[in-house]
Amino acid sequence: MSDLLNQDIQNVNIEDSIKESYLDYSMSVIVGRALPDARDGLKPVHRRILYAMYELGVTSRVAYKKSARIVGDVIGKYHPHGDTAVYDALVRMAQDFSMRLELVDGQGNFGSIDGDSAAAMRYTEARMTQAAEELLRDIDKDTVDFLPNYDDTLQEPDILPSRLPNLLINGSNGIAVGMATNIPPHRVDEIIDALVYLIDNPKAPLEEVLQFIEGPDFPTGGIIYGKSGIREAYEGGRGRIKIRAKTHIEKTKTKDIIVIDEIPYQVNKARLVEQIAELAKDKVIEGISEVRDESDRDGIRVVVELKREAMSEIVLNHLFKSTPMESTFGIILLAIHNKEPKVFTLLELLELFISHRKSVVIRRSIFELEKAKARAHILEGLKVALENIDEIVALIRASSDPKVAKESLVSKFNLSEIQAQAILDMRLQRLTGLERDKIENEYQELLKEIARLSEILKSEAKLNAIIKEELSESKEKFSTKRKTAIEEDYENIDMEDLIPNEPVVVTMSHRGYVKRVPVRTYEKQNRGGKGKISANTHEDDFIESFFVSDTHDTIMFITNKGQLYWLKVYRIPEASRTAIGKAVVNLINLSSDEKIMATITTKDFNEDKSIAFFTKNGIIKRTNLSEFKNIRSVGVRAINLDENDELVTAKIIYPSIKEILVVTYEGMCVRFGVENVREIGRVARGVTAIKFKMPNDYVIGATAIIDENEEILSVSEKGIGKRTEVNEYRITNRGGKGVIAMKLTGKTGKLVGVVNVDEKMDLMVLTSSGKMIRVDMQSIRKAGRATSGVIIVNVDDDKVVSIARCPKEEKESEVREGDEGEEAKLLGGDNLE
Repeated sequence: MSDLLNQDIQNVNIEDSIKESYLDYSMSVIVGRALPDARDGLKPVHRRILYAMYELGVTSRVAYKKSARIVGDVIGKYHPHGDTAVYDALVRMAQDFSMRLELVDGQGNFGSIDGDSAAAMRYTEARMTQAAEELLRDIDKDTVDFLPNYDDTLQEPDILPSRLPNLLINGSNGIAVGMATNIPPHRVDEIIDALVYLIDNPKAPLEEVLQFIEGPDFPTGGIIYGKSGIREAYEGGRGRIKIRAKTHIEKTKTKDIIVIDEIPYQVNKARLVEQIAELAKDKVIEGISEVRDESDRDGIRVVVELKREAMSEIVLNHLFKSTPMESTFGIILLAIHNKEPKVFTLLELLELFISHRKSVVIRRSIFELEKAKARAHILEGLKVALENIDEIVALIRASSDPKVAKESLVSKFNLSEIQAQAILDMRLQRLTGLERDKIENEYQELLKEIARLSEILKSEAKLNAIIKEELSESKEKFSTKRKTAIEEDYENIDMEDLIPNEPVVVTMSHRGYVKRVPVRTYEKQNRGGKGKISANTHEDDFIESFFVSDTHDTIMFITNKGQLYWLKVYRIPEASRTAIGKAVVNLINLSSDEKIMATITTKDFNEDKSIAFFTKNGIIKRTNLSEFKNIRSVGVRAINLDENDELVTAKIIYPSIKEILVVTYEGMCVRFGVENVREIGRVARGVTAIKFKMPNDYVIGATAIIDENEEILSVSEKGIGKRTEVNEYRITNRGGKGVIAMKLTGKTGKLVGVVNVDEKMDLMVLTSSGKMIRVDMQSIRKAGRATSGVIIVNVDDDKVVSIARCPKEEKESEVREGDEGEEAKLLGGDNLE
């Protein structure tokens, strides 16, 4: 114990000790495991696997050898880690979906793009590929340094000669302590062309080099969208690129089929198919009827069958958004150089490889030059022997032993000991005339080789020519077509450019089914016609509202809770007149207790427009349209509602709008100036628009007025309607009880809605059973404010639920129904108060 206390003991700060130990550990992981060398692009484990295969003689021209034997040699000789890590590294180098240029030729199950594991190492076999041989080529010519292995019993290469720029061709990824690398693979041809150009133009800027390198080229193909991330990574060593699956659309008579041909790099195909199926099952992505994987040895083919009404472009965009069919690849050009990690630019990596190849060629040339000089030296001695053969034979016969003979040869003929030994070792057959010629020819060839090698070591131009020649040979041997396409950023490609802008009718049922149908589908009919079926509905459902818009317009959905959502019209599935449509909850994120009460459209969100919101209890609020241009998927609050109140409708207020007309279920209305309702914020409550005379009355709609010479068209539940001039509705104060808008009786039913009459527009009338009739507004008779009107549509036991305006057809179609329709009847007298 006393001896222990007498030893040299130093006090060490535990914080400093832990910090130093952790740094040592970190550098060991960084340099010894996780990161590749910038010159040959290999991590230590990959380098040791290839060198062990080289030592075993498992080249591309011999039979396969058991993977277990290779792994065992690597572990026993060079890599003191677990066999699983070594085998996993060997397996990855054999996978064509992981490597752009495989370094191991595997026989057996080496895993799949579906995430299947490789078979156990005792079942698989492997050998080097020709590409791996290029990495090891000339390693026996003193081209690289060797270091002791982990137990100092063997030597292993510190780096491989690497004729191929493996780091950029195959890429690399790894996570070290406090840092990570993620280098994408590239096409062999492009990288070699850039290297050759850079050798000829060492001061070339990145712009010139990029004329040869288009960008990363992944073994699984796909499409890279956007070049800014590529440029950023090449300039600064870090960048982000988006990769999308490559797809095409196959059309059948009834539906579209999305076919996935290629997937992004490092995406598990089986998991992707499973995820698509789950999203379709959970109704996160609507319109998918079936997903199946038809991939085989010829390539990937994942089939996504769509439903009849689904739009392939919209479903595809949902797939890109919600699945790994679109993934982000974060580029980090981090590698080891001089035993230190560094983030490189593309030019630096190319220049470093050129420098490495120069070092290899110089060392190889020195090695071969020394070898050639040594051989020439021996041949010079043999020539002396052949010229003095009789004398030399006599000298050797007279010598008592080989040592005396060697010394005699050295002293008498001025030879070196090496030359003298070569003469003593020479066989008698070398004395023939033919052998003499061979020695002379070999000597002359060696002199030429010595001159060539000396020229390489003296001339930078010769050195560069050799490197370029070898690179060109590699390009010719390993040239492949580009697998990954590169396109401009998809964010700059607007889907509207792919969809025609045309007028459509958008219908919505009481249960929330929506669809769009081209306006040309509906034919004009005379007043009193029976109409056409606009939509089939469920037994407990009916068409509640519809509107006419262009496909490029934006629809704003406003719910009874005062929440506002918006959607492009073309994102609503197109369907036939009789189709049920698609549930709107699959297009926008409605909560379970929300119901859409108003749908309005706009082409832009300019500040010169506003939206007026109308509630059931007679409240009006006006908010600038620009406040709704950036809407999240969950929508925004458009109006703060009182308890027991809900939103009824909303209208866009253009600068030309001068007045507002609000109507109620009991046929009352109030008309007042827009200036009486100032613009306020999104979440404000608003002000009173109308007070009710009757206790059960409520607001059913509103319209905007440009001038008093306009006409207002009113329609009741029983299909009764009339045109009335605006000036008959006298202006009152906002918040008043208003005047009679339509005389209501049992034959008319309650008031349904009002619209502005426009000679360029037709009227669409929709019933609860799904019938829609198109009527020329000018064919409807004018009547006074307090009258009832004329028959617009025969509803029988049905009733009108909604009205809207739509564009006139360019060419009127032949009248199909209603030619024998009942004459309109005036149901009320004029000027009744």
